[in-house]
Amino acid sequence: MELQELTRQIREFRDERDWKQYHHPKDLAMALSIEAAEVLEIFRFKSPTQIDAELPTLKARLGPELADCLFFILLMAHDCGIDMKSALESKMQENARKYPVELCRGKNLKYTEL
Repeated sequence: MELQELTRQIREFRDERDWKQYHHPKDLAMALSIEAAEVLEIFRFKSPTQIDAELPTLKARLGPELADCLFFILLMAHDCGIDMKSALESKMQENARKYPVELCRGKNLKYTEL
């Protein structure tokens, strides 16, 4: 499904419930942050080894939380007039300039440290 179709479904869901009044960009940003924290909660107190071993079962909890994040991302992007496909493409080009393969391959440094 395309982002535009997902966004349409999200807007329809919201509008049928008359929730736009609660969706100022500030509120959507807060909701996104809360949902992102719920993603983190899934991994809290688990070692990388535990996460790798439990990932098949963690996916059942992770998927819905990531979907909640995407819900608020797409809704905020729509309400703020941002084309997410273009925004992501632009960001990927910027990242490619900041992190050229020959300088950063296998390194986890910020671009200012390369």
